[in-house]
Amino acid sequence: MSPREKKLLLFFATAGFVVLNFLAVGFFKTKRLEVDRQRDQARQKLDTAEIFSASREQVLDQMEWLAKHEPPPAANQDVQTKLQQLCESEAKTSGLTIKTQKPLPTEAAPGLYFHRAKFQFTVTGAEGALYLWFSRLNNPEQLRVASKILISPNKQDDTKIDCTATVEQWFVPLPPT
Repeated sequence: MSPREKKLLLFFATAGFVVLNFLAVGFFKTKRLEVDRQRDQARQKLDTAEIFSASREQVLDQMEWLAKHEPPPAANQDVQTKLQQLCESEAKTSGLTIKTQKPLPTEAAPGLYFHRAKFQFTVTGAEGALYLWFSRLNNPEQLRVASKILISPNKQDDTKIDCTATVEQWFVPLPPT
């Protein structure tokens, strides 16, 4: 081989080496960016998992309480009927007079585990009787509460109070058939 051919061969080898280095550097940069992105995603997932773990510990006792007091599945009509009968009997026991009662639409959005049966009662009676009625209706262990309470004085008898209250009962609906 002539010296010119050796120089040309050396020139092509050097040029090939430089081109391969540029390609390798570009390849390694893209790989490094991809690894950094994956590491950031893994950190985000770890942070999310730690947040979930911390929140789980905060509500663990509530979840255990709910599991212990969860009612058996029931039909909406049955729950509304029992709720109405309970409210009527407790009102009579407490010495209240029921003026009106009206069933409200059940809150039963798709995807919710618990549904909520509601009744609106308008009662009149003594203040102590009204508080006694509320204390009997509000029962967390049975997932029942008197909400949206509107109290006003009775116009005919100032020793009595008129009250409009919505009584709500949470329940597990029957599974779809």
